[in-house]
Amino acid sequence: MSSRHLQNYVQKPEERAPRRRGLVVLGKLFISLLTLGLLWHSVVADEATAAAWRGLLTRTLSGEGRGPVLLALLLMPLNWGLEAWKWWRLARHLEPVSFRRSFRAVLVGLTLGFVTPNRVGDYAGRIIELKSRRLDALGAVFLGRYCQLVATVAAGTVGLLYFLLRFYLTGYPAARLGVVLATVLLNVAVLLPLYYSQMLVAAVRAVRPLRRFSRFLAVMPTYPARALSAILLISSLRYLVFCAQFGLLLAAYGVRAPLGPAAAAVAGTFLLKSLVPSLNALADVGVRELSATQLFGLLGEPVLPVLSASLSLWVLNIAVPSAIGLLFVLRLKVLGKRANRRPEPVAAP
Repeated sequence: MSSRHLQNYVQKPEERAPRRRGLVVLGKLFISLLTLGLLWHSVVADEATAAAWRGLLTRTLSGEGRGPVLLALLLMPLNWGLEAWKWWRLARHLEPVSFRRSFRAVLVGLTLGFVTPNRVGDYAGRIIELKSRRLDALGAVFLGRYCQLVATVAAGTVGLLYFLLRFYLTGYPAARLGVVLATVLLNVAVLLPLYYSQMLVAAVRAVRPLRRFSRFLAVMPTYPARALSAILLISSLRYLVFCAQFGLLLAAYGVRAPLGPAAAAVAGTFLLKSLVPSLNALADVGVRELSATQLFGLLGEPVLPVLSASLSLWVLNIAVPSAIGLLFVLRLKVLGKRANRRPEPVAAP
């Protein structure tokens, strides 16, 4: 091969790099504009959300409900700090990673998940921050989500069980016993795959349409039981923070349901929202609000305060952090060092 041909060969990556960088910049701008557009539509343009947002600000500035709202706002960093801690525990199993990088990955994933179906962008946001084993990172993200689902199902099924026993199955002792047993079995069935994930991987491999996902889940059995218990504990703490925020906002808007039934309604609301797939984070709003108003309606609470509290919870925990995450999205180095590395010169024979 002549030296001229060798020179053309080594220059091709350099010629493609500017084009790739341009596509990355366009992708960042698109995500930024789409996120800002959805935020504007959901917080300002939509009348219901805008009214709840104005009510939240009015109550905070006027002093009515200021304490509960400020406490809920102060819990927002704790909420996502716990999620970052959970991801740090998961990611350090794959490679050395700092808590700062983990927190940044969580915010980037939250922003990307805001505009993607079922928040699949959350996977990309966290994987981008890792330098290696990104295929295994998919399984790690799934494992973190699954731990959060275990906590949600455990509390949510108990919450819904309260409403079934109190409002729908009075006078049916056999049905009540059956529902209680079904609740226990469901929680056991959800918990077992966490500690026996090799059975989950084998089951996925046995189903032909799902077989291609087994390679992403293969990392799950490598986590020891002690680490899984720690991650499940962090997920439970984060769930309690969510519930505390919702309870504080309900109190700020004047909901006065008893503590026990209100906690059952909150838990049931979170479970119903988690079971319904959504197109993006904006679509979650309707599911949560419908569930909350129905369950609190059984407790005799009016719709508007519950709706306002639920929308405000979404603004505090999703809309505001997504806007903050945009700052990190715009600074992402998607191409990494490999794209910026100049190819070594090749000597002619």
